[in-house]
Amino acid sequence: MKTWFHAVEMTLLVMVGLRVLSGLIELTAAGLMLRFNSVEKAIGLNAMLVIIGPTIFITSIAVGLIGMSDRLSISKFAFIGAGVLLILIGIRK
Repeated sequence: MKTWFHAVEMTLLVMVGLRVLSGLIELTAAGLMLRFNSVEKAIGLNAMLVIIGPTIFITSIAVGLIGMSDRLSISKFAFIGAGVLLILIGIRK
């Protein structure tokens, strides 16, 4: 097990950790919705989740790009940044 852990890049572990954290937050919110048994409170929890999802997404992309910074050219960074921007615009409208 120790050998496997050292073979995985630290950047990847951070990205995976962010996604696991995001999933745990989502599951916690779902449990709270069931516990409160109220549509109004469920809508409030969903409103809070709207902030968390894109934040985790942007942070995960940023960590990945920083991890790949020595392997990418400036033009590729620009294309990736434009793609992320288009995704965020697409989910907003």
